[in-house]
Amino acid sequence: MWVMQSPVVMGILNLTPDSFYDGGKYDSMPKVIGQAARLYEEGAFVLDLGAYSSRPGAEEVSQEQEWDRLKGVIKGIKNQFPDKLIAVDTFRSEIAYRSLQEGADIINDISGGFLDHQIWKVAADHKAPYIAMHMKGTPATMQQLTQYSNLPLEVLDYFVDLTRQAKREGLTDLILDPGFGFAKTTEQNYELLNQLDVLRPLQTPVLVGLSRKSMIYKSLGTDPSEALNGTTALHMAALLKGVDILRVHDVKEALESITLYHKIRG
Repeated sequence: MWVMQSPVVMGILNLTPDSFYDGGKYDSMPKVIGQAARLYEEGAFVLDLGAYSSRPGAEEVSQEQEWDRLKGVIKGIKNQFPDKLIAVDTFRSEIAYRSLQEGADIINDISGGFLDHQIWKVAADHKAPYIAMHMKGTPATMQQLTQYSNLPLEVLDYFVDLTRQAKREGLTDLILDPGFGFAKTTEQNYELLNQLDVLRPLQTPVLVGLSRKSMIYKSLGTDPSEALNGTTALHMAALLKGVDILRVHDVKEALESITLYHKIRG
């Protein structure tokens, strides 16, 4: 199991045309390599490559479309940065398998294995760290599935069950993502953030993806392009709740939050 000595930053690199913030920006290999270089130079511990947009209401992408966007990119980045880590954001076991064969290091699954149970075995067979997120339904349906009696405790129960099942499949390096914005209203997102330390008893690294999300810009009456300041504020709140990994669009600013978090903690 990963033991995080200090919080780290995961840099987002979307290969999709329709992601909510940076869709379509990295549509060629030179642009991808240039962005990877920038994120690594700013201090990203790992890059997260996404070829299937998971924004609310996103249209389904076929497996071959997803792979067409990914193939060659992993090897291209690894050729330039052989010592750097790459995660692939997918819920499909076949995409996970191909990605790990191409040199990816980590699988980041928005469905926690419940859309394709074989993905656990793929990660276990490759001894790859596996990020499991809390979500109900699919990106197309999740925003109609926001009914909870006690959201933080239901997320905890979800991860207790998932951890047991995943370990039976041979997964040892688990990372948990509470899934901000996935099958949760704005108010529920803040309730979950406020009680994020409910996950501490699991003694498993926790990742959060808050960067420029609607829970920020809708609360401030802005849009994703103006949500960096709000993102930074919530990153500090998450760090103070014990988060280990910040998944972000803006690596430099997230690392500044971590530096100041250490000053607070002493």
